[in-house]
Amino acid sequence: MAYDMYQEVILQHYRSPKNFGPLEGASRVGEESNPLCGDHITLRLKVDPATEKIDQVRFEGDGCAISVASASMLTEKVAGLTLGEAGKLTRDDVLKLLGIPLSPVRLKCALTGFVALGRALHPEAAASPA
Repeated sequence: MAYDMYQEVILQHYRSPKNFGPLEGASRVGEESNPLCGDHITLRLKVDPATEKIDQVRFEGDGCAISVASASMLTEKVAGLTLGEAGKLTRDDVLKLLGIPLSPVRLKCALTGFVALGRALHPEAAASPA
């Protein structure tokens, strides 16, 4: 029963994602792609420099229902957090938002937005050579 409820929530976020679209004047940007599924998420943050609070968060991209729903839920979770608070989120926190068991292939889909968030939070790490 709870599984069906979570599936419906995922479909709602996929069909009408929250915080979807461009964000002019973003102070932080992170991107991630999942070549296995074709997912691509770009996450933008507008951060108050005085408080380091995430004032606005938006994402763009396309992908499967899991990746879009996960990114949508993640934007709701981080809005209003400080950069430090957002940086403490874990992959398990993101997976709990989805609330359903995922195969290893679907884990990558679910975490595409989370990886993009990490790159937005730590642009210096994303810019350094691997």
